[in-house]
Amino acid sequence: MSEKSLYNSSLNIAKQVINAEAKALMNLANCLDDSFEQAIKLILSCCGRIVIIGMGKSGHIAKKIAATFASTGTPAFFVHPAELLHGDFGMLKPEDIVIAISNSGKTSEIINILIPIKRRGLKLISITSDSKSALAEHSDIVLDINVKEEACPLNLAPTTSTTTSLALGDALAIVLMQKKQFTEKDFATFHPGGNLGRKLIKVSDLMRKDLNSIPTVFKATNYKDILEEISSKGLGLTCVLDKEQKLIGIITDGDLRRSQLKFQSEVYNCQAKDIMNAKPQIISANCLASEALFMMENKRISDLIIVSDQYYPIGIIDLKDLLKAGIY
Repeated sequence: MSEKSLYNSSLNIAKQVINAEAKALMNLANCLDDSFEQAIKLILSCCGRIVIIGMGKSGHIAKKIAATFASTGTPAFFVHPAELLHGDFGMLKPEDIVIAISNSGKTSEIINILIPIKRRGLKLISITSDSKSALAEHSDIVLDINVKEEACPLNLAPTTSTTTSLALGDALAIVLMQKKQFTEKDFATFHPGGNLGRKLIKVSDLMRKDLNSIPTVFKATNYKDILEEISSKGLGLTCVLDKEQKLIGIITDGDLRRSQLKFQSEVYNCQAKDIMNAKPQIISANCLASEALFMMENKRISDLIIVSDQYYPIGIIDLKDLLKAGIY
């Protein structure tokens, strides 16, 4: 076989595998029935944790599903079925729910723990392709993935079955997530590290909230006092407030330089209202930190004032604060 023919053959095999798994996923979507809704209701009523078990490749899928559950608001963890028989049953509580994954429903390590699971009064949900298997018969709810054959040409290597099991687990997790009204704030709490967590950090999490550290002057403040305020707070700017202490402007180092060029020797007779920028860049504390960074880059500035709904300054965020938190 030529190199080109081998290449074409490889592509064809790859396409056949992907198409077979895609077909199985569509079949799964079309075959979902009331048992799925029953599983959702049972899990939502759970006062304990969701314990997910599987052997071999199904075990790897079970670990991923458990991780997805846990990160989207449904407490869950994986336990190896063989370890359950050797002491790990002590990890399970009567209020927990077990989800067991086995395509055949006949995996010996799974079958061996069915009686102990029922003896402890635990509810059992199965993910399998054989609704008449021993696993299914011992289950309170059976979720049939309905896989007739694997994408493997020998029909041996778990491929289509693991793909559909994973998709079904994701479907359960996302439905539960929405039923529980899991928010971006919750997601950020569960993902404090890495890119996911950083993307959901809010301005309120990083802003400087100590009002004594926020440079402020009033519109009638003289030039000398403006210089002292900016220098003492070390941010290269100051907020300008009206008599009600609401934000009406900002003065930066750049504004000071421009005022010197404009007013020259008369600059020391100026007040804040004469040199301030009356359209300061502001942001809400509820905005994402990534939005603050975008504004800074777009406006070519290094600080943003955070104001309340009534326009009172409540904080300030500096570019260094964002970079230190890994926002980029």
